[in-house]
Amino acid sequence: MQQVDKQPMPPILRLIRPGDWIKNVFVLVPLIFWLPGAGRGIDNAVLHEKLIAASLAFAAFCLAASGWYAINDLLDAREDSQHPVKRGRPVASGQIKPMTALCTGLALMALALIVAGQVNRASAGVVIAYLILQAAYNLGLKRLIFVDATTIATGFCLRAIGGALAIAVSISIWLILCVFFLTLYLAFIKRQCDLASAGRAVNSKWKPRAQYGDAAELTWLLSVSGGLTVLMYLMYTLSAHAQGIFGGRALGLALLTPLVLIVVHRFYRRAMQGLSDSPLDAIRSDPIVAAALGAFGLGVYLVLYVPAIEDALRQALLI
Repeated sequence: MQQVDKQPMPPILRLIRPGDWIKNVFVLVPLIFWLPGAGRGIDNAVLHEKLIAASLAFAAFCLAASGWYAINDLLDAREDSQHPVKRGRPVASGQIKPMTALCTGLALMALALIVAGQVNRASAGVVIAYLILQAAYNLGLKRLIFVDATTIATGFCLRAIGGALAIAVSISIWLILCVFFLTLYLAFIKRQCDLASAGRAVNSKWKPRAQYGDAAELTWLLSVSGGLTVLMYLMYTLSAHAQGIFGGRALGLALLTPLVLIVVHRFYRRAMQGLSDSPLDAIRSDPIVAAALGAFGLGVYLVLYVPAIEDALRQALLI
């Protein structure tokens, strides 16, 4: 029996997926790590200006992403109609007309460029690069094994770079590598979830776009990208760049590595067991993932923003 939609959210909102805007938090990563470092003691007027710039950049990427969500639903409507979950999407289910999806997507992309242009030309340039990358992905790259996941990860790196350019600060190559390998890992997690969905839908003709048919190969990719995610985070916290900016607080960030490992492992376990449809679904449905992410966020805040924690780290580590 086909159940098109049990969700109270109007079809037009589901078309642009506001719930996925959380992915654009990577735009704010440069600001989060700049404030307790080079941004310490900055004039309030300058701080206010940078906060507005970061917020506009975040909004621009939300609009750009939503624009492509709408176009993507239009392009994939036929395939999505055969998927056990995606068949409830607005275009695939017939709740939104194709022309409406097209006009909505193009309008949101144009609005994204207008908003990004209010920040600076560099930010607008990155948003344009992001839109072009998404066009390449949706028109063909998403069907190529490994290239699809790499393209997704590159898109998240563009978010982080756009956030840095918006507030006119440099971004560490280590931070870029952390973002790249984390999102590469999450892209492979999504592919594993897709395989699990295809396996459960015995009466469905739907198949994953990029044919990760070799389970052993995908498991290897998950293991390597997951391991590199943890390694890159640890190397970033121990790098000369982080030490120069944060001092002893960088080692405090290193102490949070076990939480990163827990999250990576839980994503892997849920994907392999077919318990989640996506990384976002794992965050919403797995209390361990949610708790570990919450503890990590709290830990970053305490280490970077609470002076008493910095003093305690200096004394404990004899810095």
